Amino acid sequence: MDSADSADYFIGVAQQALWVLSLASAPILIPALVAGLILGMIQAATSINEQTLSFVPKLIIVGLALALFGGAIMMLLVDFTRDMFARIPELMR
Repeated sequence: MDSADSADYFIGVAQQALWVLSLASAPILIPALVAGLILGMIQAATSINEQTLSFVPKLIIVGLALALFGGAIMMLLVDFTRDMFARIPELMR
């Protein structure tokens, strides 16, 4: 593998890693973002500025999202890791 091929290879690995990171974090971050937005609007409308009022529901929603999507996220990360380890012999050529 010459330097141009290895540079393209590592850029491809980095792109794949960023894509896996996005897929793994989205099922957790999107529900937390939506919950924060809704709770913020409710707090603004009712003038209630209690910190625990926004923290506890978001914590519950993130916990539920982890319970629902945790297995899929773990399998995504395991597949990516196996693919990275399978590519190591290719780098040694």
